[in-house]
Amino acid sequence: MTTTVAHKLPLDRFLARNPFPEPMTDGLFYRDKMRALHRIAPDVPVGNILEIGGGQSGLSAMLYPQAEVVNLDMDASLGEAPCNKDPRVTFVHGDATALPFPDASFDMVTMFDLLEHVPDDAAVAREALRVVRPGGWILVSTPDRERWRYPYYGIFRPICPPEEDLFAEWGHVRRGYTRAELAALFGKPADKVCAFINPLLALSHDVSFSRLSRRGRRMLHALLAPASVLGWVSHRMSTPGTEIAAAWQRP
Repeated sequence: MTTTVAHKLPLDRFLARNPFPEPMTDGLFYRDKMRALHRIAPDVPVGNILEIGGGQSGLSAMLYPQAEVVNLDMDASLGEAPCNKDPRVTFVHGDATALPFPDASFDMVTMFDLLEHVPDDAAVAREALRVVRPGGWILVSTPDRERWRYPYYGIFRPICPPEEDLFAEWGHVRRGYTRAELAALFGKPADKVCAFINPLLALSHDVSFSRLSRRGRRMLHALLAPASVLGWVSHRMSTPGTEIAAAWQRP
């Protein structure tokens, strides 16, 4: 009998590690992101991962519990984050456009919500392709430039900050990417793609970043729970969403 070995963490255990304090309300959008990343992540042996801009999330180490992870970030203070104290994780203060690693150094490179923050995104893509080994993988998440907006529903404008304020707070230099723009950056269409935050889950996303108090957000999340549950259970790999998770295998 052949035994199937799982190399990435099972989905239920991965989702249970959602770092948001309220993962089923304010953090529901992040749970959806984690599921999309799990769907596009290959279940293959991964010895080492370069996580570019991983900051304090620790997603790559969660996703591949047997891998050694290098977390490279421009913010040196994030080296003190709990996820970067994991014995499997090495924090490096560095620049995504000039990676301090030899060619073909990593089995996988991950960039979760990074590209939209970097002016020279073409340099980041080139560097990621340079340091990943042949047959290795690059995993990316980013807003869909054509679908993402905040608030998604105009009815929430009175309780939500302007989109420009969020972009300034988050350090965005662009809205995001279309799938075709991502294909141009990495030289070919992604091998695996899964959108996330569909129109039903966008209700919860709008509330999560609203100006309401925590109590107010909880109450509105409770009212929207039927829509959120339907949005969650009905979402498939092909379901449209406001953000994109994509994976490329280097030839």
